[in-house]
Amino acid sequence: MKNERHRRYGSACALALAILAGCGQPPSPGTPQAIPVAAMTVAPAPLTLTEDLPGRVAAVRIAEIRPQVAGIVMRRLFEQGTEVKAGQPLFQINPAPFRAEVDTASAALRRAEAALSRARVQTARLQSLVDSDAVSRQVFDDAVSSRDQAAADVAQARAALARRKLDLKFATVEAPIAGRIDQALVTEGALVGGNDGNPMARIQQIDQVYVDVRQPAAALDAVRKTLAERPETSGDGLPVAILRDSDEPYDVKGRILFSGVNVDAGTGDVLLRVLVDNPRRQLLPGMFVRARVPRAEYASALTVPQQAVVRNGDKTQIWTIDAGNRAHLSMVELGELANRRYRIRAGLKAGQKIVVEGMERLVDGALVAPSATQPSAPAALAR
Repeated sequence: MKNERHRRYGSACALALAILAGCGQPPSPGTPQAIPVAAMTVAPAPLTLTEDLPGRVAAVRIAEIRPQVAGIVMRRLFEQGTEVKAGQPLFQINPAPFRAEVDTASAALRRAEAALSRARVQTARLQSLVDSDAVSRQVFDDAVSSRDQAAADVAQARAALARRKLDLKFATVEAPIAGRIDQALVTEGALVGGNDGNPMARIQQIDQVYVDVRQPAAALDAVRKTLAERPETSGDGLPVAILRDSDEPYDVKGRILFSGVNVDAGTGDVLLRVLVDNPRRQLLPGMFVRARVPRAEYASALTVPQQAVVRNGDKTQIWTIDAGNRAHLSMVELGELANRRYRIRAGLKAGQKIVVEGMERLVDGALVAPSATQPSAPAALAR
């Protein structure tokens, strides 16, 4: 019996020593473990919300070159696709018939002036005779009438000569505006006239161009509100960026024009016209581009990453961290989504710490171990 007691005592001692030596002292079951999470501190920052809208480039002014007199085209006086100035000669219509008409009208004017001179002399002679009753009053009155008629003939001949000179001038077709001229639509030897349906060429003024974009009529109020909040741009219009296919902006300046805005009864859209300065002719009529239109601007907006928002039915919540590193669910009101971040309208204050990643294991009041690890980027959202 004595030996058996010694064996039991030795076994118990050995087991106790093995536990103390191999495992150490276990943690107390009442001490909670902190849950590691990725967190960030909410800070206000300026925020500008924009929307990219497709648009098409149109010339500010388009002039169709049409002849004002009929005749045969003798020469084209410009290089196709180049810049022309206002008043620059473009086409030469055969001027020979118009020069002949000018000569005829000039001769008619000289004949009328000679008749007027003779009538004036005749009237002056009869004036002294009628005063001495050498001729009847009727003869004098007839001479005065002939003189006045001759003066009218001179005026008519001068008008006819001016018209013939104008036709001769119109034989040289000039550019009505400055701009880039397209290809010639008539060739040398073609017979042209003022009643032709097709123009001889077209000039497009593209040092400034329009970019026409469409958007829902409901969004127009937001654009106008943004313009009203920026009084420094009210005179020049709301600035707009014009984008390439690669999302890179063109080196141009654009602004929205609100004059002549109409709502399409079929689609409910409005046509916004953006006036763009185009000194380097980068934008050509007919091109499709995108216009980045401002929607709203906030001087100090609170934004959070999209993955930080927890949705529970119609509720939107965010895990916040208090001073004791305890996590709590807070109700928030969301605003616009931009660049994968939500603007917070209400529910958060500047300086609050929120959970961005690791909220799957959280319960209200849980102890957390926040770290400033950058959160992973979510999938891109369509506009």
